[in-house]
Amino acid sequence: MTDPGAGTGRMLRAPGPIEGSGIEGYLDHLARTRDLWFDDYDALWRWSVAEPEEFWASIWDHRGTAGGYEYVRDSAAMPGTRWFPGARLNYAEHMLGDDPADAGRTAIVARSQTREPMELTFGELREQVGRARAGLRRLGVGPGDRVVGYLPHVPETIVAFLAAASLGAVWAACAPEFGARSVVDRLAQVEPTVLVAVASYRYGDREIDQRDELAAIRAGLPTLRHVVGLDYGPHPVPDALTWDELLAEPGPVEFDPVPFDHPLYVLFSSGTTGLPKAIVHGHGGILLEHLRLHGLHLDSRPGDRVLWFTTTAWAMWNITISALLHRSALVLLDGNPLWPDLDAQWALGAEVGATLMGVSPGYIAACRKAGIEPPRWPELRQIGTTGAPLPGDAFDWVYDRFGPDVLLNPISGGTDVCSGFVGGGPWQPVYRGEMSGPMVGHDVAAFDEEGNPVVGQLGELVVRAPLPSMPVGFWNDPGGARYREAYFEHFPGVWRHGDWVRFTDRGSCVITGRSDATLNRGGVRLGTAEFYAVVEDLSEVTDSLVVHLEDDDGGSGELMLFVELADGAELDDDLRARIVAALRRELSPRHVPDLIAAVPAVPRTLTGKKLERPIKQVLRGRPVAEVISPDAVSGADAVPAFLVAARRTP
Repeated sequence: MTDPGAGTGRMLRAPGPIEGSGIEGYLDHLARTRDLWFDDYDALWRWSVAEPEEFWASIWDHRGTAGGYEYVRDSAAMPGTRWFPGARLNYAEHMLGDDPADAGRTAIVARSQTREPMELTFGELREQVGRARAGLRRLGVGPGDRVVGYLPHVPETIVAFLAAASLGAVWAACAPEFGARSVVDRLAQVEPTVLVAVASYRYGDREIDQRDELAAIRAGLPTLRHVVGLDYGPHPVPDALTWDELLAEPGPVEFDPVPFDHPLYVLFSSGTTGLPKAIVHGHGGILLEHLRLHGLHLDSRPGDRVLWFTTTAWAMWNITISALLHRSALVLLDGNPLWPDLDAQWALGAEVGATLMGVSPGYIAACRKAGIEPPRWPELRQIGTTGAPLPGDAFDWVYDRFGPDVLLNPISGGTDVCSGFVGGGPWQPVYRGEMSGPMVGHDVAAFDEEGNPVVGQLGELVVRAPLPSMPVGFWNDPGGARYREAYFEHFPGVWRHGDWVRFTDRGSCVITGRSDATLNRGGVRLGTAEFYAVVEDLSEVTDSLVVHLEDDDGGSGELMLFVELADGAELDDDLRARIVAALRRELSPRHVPDLIAAVPAVPRTLTGKKLERPIKQVLRGRPVAEVISPDAVSGADAVPAFLVAARRTP
């Protein structure tokens, strides 16, 4: 067994080169327009957080953002900062542009397990958005109306979203793998007037019929006035306007200017229990944040091809499609990302010549364990990961197979800001097992329990200054009470994100899991990600979940480890002993589990996060139905096995 922690912090890739990158163009802009010169990334970052108004104004100016403004922000107070008052703009206009030179440039390369491949140029995308805009106007859609989707990751979803945004309407979406209850819990909150939907699709070699779910969704959305059915899969949407009818008449490609904080879309928290938070993001905040993220960190350039597997229910969909802002092409993959083989995503990346490829840490781990040898292709510059911490041995696997010229860029942020707080970029080094550091413009730190910044020890990930993409608010949250409680109650005036992080004296960092799932035994705190990195390095373990049931009387509590085993593996005394030995050696003797049990699956949200907190609540005695919404998670059927394994009854 390899040691996933050995060599952590070792530099695997030095900064640069940045020739031809977005960050080079931005540095040239600063030199020409502001007489500012920076020798390295750290100097640029320090300036960006010391002079936030200058920094965000420079992002605005660099990209030629339309519309003047009175000033950059009204205060540095959180929450409630107003950004760029007086500005009028439209996110969709910047996504599509109007440069005739872009008309023939590829905008979308779509691959699907439901239908044949398709491609769209920017000119064709603009035309379809104009037609969809005209169709939505015929349905009475205007500024502030809500248009929602029950749609896969296909070109029509992007067209519908941009058409709605062009009108100042508000978008929200769920992926078609969601059950009716989860969809209604989300979309009913925003009271939509138009639903665009599919009734079926293929997932690998399986046909998925969602007609009954769609009927229940329609019944649960009483504010709907119109349903538009996308002919996708073997079953059409009954009693609906067809997509072709919506786009039947050409329309001008126009964009209604809206204020900076006008709602663009609503994203939803994972919603494993109760109603998901409905997080409202604005046109201006998302535009500036994604110009910054794609231009200075993800290095999206004109003519690039960006492949990042996602569904329409995850903030990565919203983030990834913003590569169009930089005239990169989007590579869409709809269906089972592991079909027909485990290396299918790598094969698609090589086929289309992806320059940026985003994959999950779990996918890298599965490829490493299976001995996959992915193809190498010359266009690839960057591999991004998010959704979970990336252990050191995953860094080794990537660099062993793709070489030092490829930038491995783990990033971490959240739906809450629809972006990343920490991560890498072309001008930053890559350290084994770590994220390169705070992203430019983001004043992030680790705080101890008293609110003091700490380095070299675990603390709460906080943001000390407002960001343009912090939510406009939560939907139906008069006065903002729920919004303040979610982020600002613990450290007043400072955004507490809920992640447990350790910054090094180099500025790099490791996120070790959610702070409400931290393992604290005998005063020694560990993040759950550190636990998983050790346990899941064993070939017999496919997945794992650890829960600490604290002792209310101050004792050490009960530490429970649940493992999902590989095919043919057995949790016998030998495997238990090797798990214990590895944890004792690589973490601490205090973190040896009191119970190690096998379960058929590890439940996760539909965006891939392990259900650590809900499982903990169930084991503490809360009814499963109160804690977990079955169609908002994968692997919900396995939850009773946790109770049995923990010697409790369902």
